[in-house]
Amino acid sequence: MLNPALLNLPSTSYHFTEVEGLNVFYRSAGDPCAPTIVLLHGFPSSSHMFRDLIPLLADRFHVIAPDYIGFGYSDAPSAQEFEYSFRHLTEIVQSLLGKFGIEAYYLYMQDYGGPIGLRLATAHPERVLGLVFQNANVYMEGVSQAAADVFMPLWLRGDETGARQMLLAQTTRFQYTQGARNSASLNPDAWTHDQALLDRPGSADRQMALFKDYQTNVALYEEWQAYFRQRQPKSLVAWGKGDPFFGVPGAEAFKRDLTNLEVHYFDAGHFALEEDCPAIAALIKRYF
Repeated sequence: MLNPALLNLPSTSYHFTEVEGLNVFYRSAGDPCAPTIVLLHGFPSSSHMFRDLIPLLADRFHVIAPDYIGFGYSDAPSAQEFEYSFRHLTEIVQSLLGKFGIEAYYLYMQDYGGPIGLRLATAHPERVLGLVFQNANVYMEGVSQAAADVFMPLWLRGDETGARQMLLAQTTRFQYTQGARNSASLNPDAWTHDQALLDRPGSADRQMALFKDYQTNVALYEEWQAYFRQRQPKSLVAWGKGDPFFGVPGAEAFKRDLTNLEVHYFDAGHFALEEDCPAIAALIKRYF
């Protein structure tokens, strides 16, 4: 029987808007007069990863979840036509928020959402109401050996072998299932959806550009840690402890620099929302 509570959840709406001459897709829900929370997705996903979280937050927040250029339903120009860098993706998100007149927000960051969200936060710290880190790494000790084995050969020698493995269907599925407490509970639609968009023409070049540029994020770790110490933004860490790429030491490290902080672990993997969405939503609403 359908849970009656589900019938009362706020609905999600789906939109496109133009930024830099490109169509940016985003999901939204909730009262625009409520505090805004911006949901920033990771690789290889899109705002689709927040499909269940959005309605659970929309009774308290104005929720905005964009797809970055090259991801999800947003335009995906070739790597020759568009600069695929984390700086540029951040500029697109900032322009999107500016277009809506949003000048204060909470940031929910997962994976790639971390470097994008922290670029937003350090550029305009006065706009940040609070931060949520869900397997979004900001510390060297959080980088697992598996992640180093993929990216260090690329950055040091230009060896793309390991990085290109990240584009394969079996790797996308692995990112969802590895570390999950009950893989049979995971809906395969999630990784199938991600892979279908990852397999679009030109995607490998777009993603390789971002893989190469990821080293600029590592170079900013110390700056972001200094931001934590100086500004002390209210922060929540919700971490899938089975993540094969970003380990528990990276979550623990936040305690060094943030005092206005709660850290919670889930028996889940990189995409913890697939198993623990209601619990994470409840944490956010209680804490903020």
